[in-house]
Amino acid sequence: MSKAFLSVVIPSYDEMANLQKGVLNKVEQFLSKKKYSYEVIIVDDGSTDGSVDFVKKFCSNNSSFKLIENPHLGKAGAVTTGVLNSKGDFVLFSDMDQATPIEEVDKLLPCFEEGYDIVIGSRKSHRQGAPWTRILMAKGMIFLRSAIVGISGISDTQCGFKAFSKKIANDVFPRLKVFNIERKAHGSTVTAGFDVELLYLAKLYGYKIIEVPVEWHYQETRHVNPLMDSWESLLDLVKIRWNSLRGVYR
Repeated sequence: MSKAFLSVVIPSYDEMANLQKGVLNKVEQFLSKKKYSYEVIIVDDGSTDGSVDFVKKFCSNNSSFKLIENPHLGKAGAVTTGVLNSKGDFVLFSDMDQATPIEEVDKLLPCFEEGYDIVIGSRKSHRQGAPWTRILMAKGMIFLRSAIVGISGISDTQCGFKAFSKKIANDVFPRLKVFNIERKAHGSTVTAGFDVELLYLAKLYGYKIIEVPVEWHYQETRHVNPLMDSWESLLDLVKIRWNSLRGVYR
């Protein structure tokens, strides 16, 4: 596909359980009914559970779906790879578990017509079905994000449902420093600092961002380790702040 209106980027790391639930079929069934052109880019992040073969077979039967195979770089590296290889006028990244259903993109796209550069899904304080550990992690991230990095005007930086004008995405993603494409991942940690660095840069460069409330349902996942992920996120926030103080982002 040479050009598309919307590109959807979905990172995948050992996602066989979700794939077997038919998540890609649901994405295809929704997008195929749209009048605009689209592509779906699944970026495998070095999976070892056989999910690569599953995705390859799905893509062979669905021409609008494409697989990119990465070494294990983590979610940030997978998303960045997909975004920079996308061909749509607008690009959305969404989680494989579809905690925020693909249908919610209908709430985001109209905001680009209003002049916004980045439109992010927001759960506000609503975390339907989430265990207390995830709620505590979310509240801790809000506090640390404000105290260390100082992002203001955004209530939910962590919702994995964000859309960008392709022009803006091409400007912001290559400027990531803590979560650049060369960063290696170990295990299945959730890199919460990725979203923070991304939005920090966007605000620094003066791009117009709006939050839009979206539906979100907690999905059980083994990719989250509350203790290790919280510690890693803290270190990443400190790195972002240190880069900011040194003028690295300018």
